[in-house]
Amino acid sequence: MKLNIIFSALLGLLSLSAAVADDLDEIKKRGTLVVGVKKATPPFGEYNPKSKTISGYDVDFAMAIAKQLGVKIVVKGLEPAQRIPSLQNKEVDMIIATLTKTPEREKIVDFSHGYFVTWQKFVTPVGRVKKIEDLSDKTIGTVTSSTTEKQLYREIPGVNVVLFSDHDKAFAALSKGMLDAVSAEEPILAGLLNKMPNKEKFEIPNLSLSFEVFGIAVRKTEHKEEKRLLKEVNKTIVSMEKSGEASQIFSRWFGPDSKAPIIRMFQISAK
Repeated sequence: MKLNIIFSALLGLLSLSAAVADDLDEIKKRGTLVVGVKKATPPFGEYNPKSKTISGYDVDFAMAIAKQLGVKIVVKGLEPAQRIPSLQNKEVDMIIATLTKTPEREKIVDFSHGYFVTWQKFVTPVGRVKKIEDLSDKTIGTVTSSTTEKQLYREIPGVNVVLFSDHDKAFAALSKGMLDAVSAEEPILAGLLNKMPNKEKFEIPNLSLSFEVFGIAVRKTEHKEEKRLLKEVNKTIVSMEKSGEASQIFSRWFGPDSKAPIIRMFQISAK
């Protein structure tokens, strides 16, 4: 009888250990954090063919989290449509790739506190668009697997949405006159507009479609005891805000002397 009791107790302890184990254990055991980022969305993430590296705002956050965890960083460049599938398939440990927090996505991944807040806007030919109504029945490009497509159909009557695998392809089509506009979050548009060879012919009109909050995504877990990785991420980014590191990263990529200057109108908070 005593042996049975001891055996049952051991099984209980093993079950408890398994229950509280999450991706954090595997990351620390492996010694590396694999983070999925966008590879063609400056200044959040852009691939450099010479150095064969990806740099950007999101990469800086990934590096800060890896440092906090005491592990090395592995950055994996992804197309927009690959983000959540790569997380679910365990190809990456987390996604830091301009992923907007939505109720639909929160059903399948766990999100951190918002680490970037912005607005969905447009790049259009100069002087062509003054109000949202000017885009009715027009052809607008955006990327696959983004929240932008739904917002366009919801807010603009008769709009024709053309989907591209990445923003570079959408901007190339706009530059050739194949689109009336490209829609995405403002900092993405600012970075890509700066790269256009004929950028003087285009602008970001002073109008917006929606308010967007980007979150860092990790694999979905149902029990609070299993959310240790998410807790570490949240603790890290809130600490970065308090120390000023988050603001410094913003200034590096979006400050007055950057290629995509915008005003920081948010703070990272646990609230």
